[in-house]
Amino acid sequence: MVIDAHQHFWQYDPVRDAWIDESMEAIRRDFYPEDLAPVLAENGVHGCVAVQADQSADETAFLLALADKHDFIKGVVGWTDLRAENIDEQLAQYATHPKLKGFRHIVQGEPDNRFILGEHFCRGIKALAKHQFTYDILVYPKQLPAVEEFVRQFPEQPLIIDHLAKPDIKAGELDAWAAHMRRIAQSPNVYCKLSGMVTEADWQQWEPAHFRPFLEVTLDAFGANRLVYGSDWPVCLVAARYHEVKGIVTDFISTLSTSEQEQIMGGNARSFYHL
Repeated sequence: MVIDAHQHFWQYDPVRDAWIDESMEAIRRDFYPEDLAPVLAENGVHGCVAVQADQSADETAFLLALADKHDFIKGVVGWTDLRAENIDEQLAQYATHPKLKGFRHIVQGEPDNRFILGEHFCRGIKALAKHQFTYDILVYPKQLPAVEEFVRQFPEQPLIIDHLAKPDIKAGELDAWAAHMRRIAQSPNVYCKLSGMVTEADWQQWEPAHFRPFLEVTLDAFGANRLVYGSDWPVCLVAARYHEVKGIVTDFISTLSTSEQEQIMGGNARSFYHL
């Protein structure tokens, strides 16, 4: 079973979704399961994980409602304020929904590069384990030093890095990013999504070869058993079509064993998110 472990749905709101600027005109509209289902079918993908794009309880409820109606949405990564005083109570309530698999905070948008190490935030991360919730790490490379400390603090918590931690593929800035990723990967509870690459490259002139050095580092660091395919649809559409995004990954892993390819394209997502 092939799983797309990272995609989004939204009812476009120009105020709330101000991050979708004029350069992203292609995705300034609503995106619903009815839009994604035929795309997945055409590309041989059997299910997906819907990930939050807005930091609100309404967003989590919105995604869970969609997941209830559509069987191909196998899991949801929602948002809740992990710094809240009543975080244990909130998580206990969320744990009643079988398709809610974990949470994500848009740490990349926080002005403090060490936000992820905050006392109250880490208290919330610690609370996830009781309910077997995962946590998606969304950061920029400048925040990776803090992530190195963070992952060491939570050796038992299932963690997954989104979008290879968004290296500057367009500028080819490899070395510093690679050093951080190799150290982070030493923690065996940390996975990495092969997702979000085309939007870190030159949107108009990217080539598959531009991604290879970054993919090679990631494969070498994490191994095939901790890499997870994700499209980042519909965000990816500003730079590529779905089959191109999937092809970047499938072409790169084509020399691996069949079992390793199956792990990356679905098996690892199923085990990480308990799909």
